[in-house]
Amino acid sequence: MDEPIELVPIGVVVGGRSELFEDHWGVVTARLALDPAALDPDATRGLEQFSHLEVLFHFHRARRVCRSSEHPRGNPAWPRVGVLAGHGPMRPNHLGVSRCELLAVDGLTLTVRGLDAIDGTSVLDVKPYMEELGPVVGCGNRAGFAS
Repeated sequence: MDEPIELVPIGVVVGGRSELFEDHWGVVTARLALDPAALDPDATRGLEQFSHLEVLFHFHRARRVCRSSEHPRGNPAWPRVGVLAGHGPMRPNHLGVSRCELLAVDGLTLTVRGLDAIDGTSVLDVKPYMEELGPVVGCGNRAGFAS
């Protein structure tokens, strides 16, 4: 497990927010400008058939690494949880995954809403979201604090 893994960005987030705020991403619209040096022009063919995407990205402005437990969002009213039980950017590898609404596909430019990544964030991968591959009914937040 000591071998490093090299990831090459396939694009960048353009627009949306320039500062990180943890809430209210649902109204934020941004573009994923995919890199023609990394992807063929037909890489997005068929993507317009989907309503949502899952986007893997790098929390490029996160500097601290959390390996233990913290209060989610720094709120002491919520119970401490381990780094793997939270969604914050202070992760072992600063990787983020976000499900967002796909508004438009224009070649290698994807317009999305609800992506919780800021302007300038490196995009590592994009997948169409398929509900049938999602969690079974009843799975989800059982921790007792608000989403």
